[in-house]
Amino acid sequence: MTAFAVDEGWSAWPAPAKLNLTLQITGRRADGYHLLQTVFRLLEWGDTIYVRSREDGDIRRVGESVPGVSEADDLVVRAAKLLKKEANVAKGADIGVEKRIPAGGGFGGGSSDAATVLVALDRLWECGLDPGRLASLGLLLGADVPVFVRGGNAWAEGVGEVLTPLVLPPAWYLLVDPGVHVPTAALFASQDLTRDAAPAKISDFVSGSLLGNAFEPVVRRREPAIEAVFQVLSRVGAPRLTGSGGGCFVEFADKASAEAALATLPAGLRAWVVEGAARSPLLRTLEQYCGTEKYA
Repeated sequence: MTAFAVDEGWSAWPAPAKLNLTLQITGRRADGYHLLQTVFRLLEWGDTIYVRSREDGDIRRVGESVPGVSEADDLVVRAAKLLKKEANVAKGADIGVEKRIPAGGGFGGGSSDAATVLVALDRLWECGLDPGRLASLGLLLGADVPVFVRGGNAWAEGVGEVLTPLVLPPAWYLLVDPGVHVPTAALFASQDLTRDAAPAKISDFVSGSLLGNAFEPVVRRREPAIEAVFQVLSRVGAPRLTGSGGGCFVEFADKASAEAALATLPAGLRAWVVEGAARSPLLRTLEQYCGTEKYA
């Protein structure tokens, strides 16, 4: 039972998880950031963000979000403060987070939470910032934030912020969290990581010839628990790694097949069956509040 009651001024906003259906590194910028090509698939599953306005101008997190993350360092608080400064807003906000997305799994939980705060408070505070401006603010918080602000499946390039909308077929996913927090910096520093893949095109992904993740071989060698999950999932399909985290998934054409695969997994694995989204549930919620399709 949530403590964030609507009759106490709270509004609820979804923060969907994502998958990287493919991911390769094609080079590095002069500032050290790696250049990527990836496909973002949003999911009909994730965290829930609760917000309510404050008249005193304070930004406060109510309860915890990710265990061990201080209020000052939390992306949801940083997102609210960034928007408040950018839009010159006098009001403040209380922010609550109902976590479902495992931290460090590559499912985009922190970035999605931040994006939802930007979108929700833009509406609540009546800032009127357009999606492009909100996405630019999001990029200051993390490379994955813009895709959650934009709210559509996408082919992404650059550091992940150059987005081309992509229509993906309906699909269901079996997700597994091995419970391993993979340090991204260590992966990027690995000598085994391929950093110079030949640039691909969207047509390569559509044809099915581009489905790998550059981090997968590095992570599987580094983390026995993730390798063990891959071995288990290989009995029910073709497992893949999402992002640079430890999260694994298998794609299915329908819910029944995904649930049948889930039923075969050993007891103790943290796993879910979730539907791929055609469009972010965050945008559907925004349109309910606005009464219009602001994000076309």
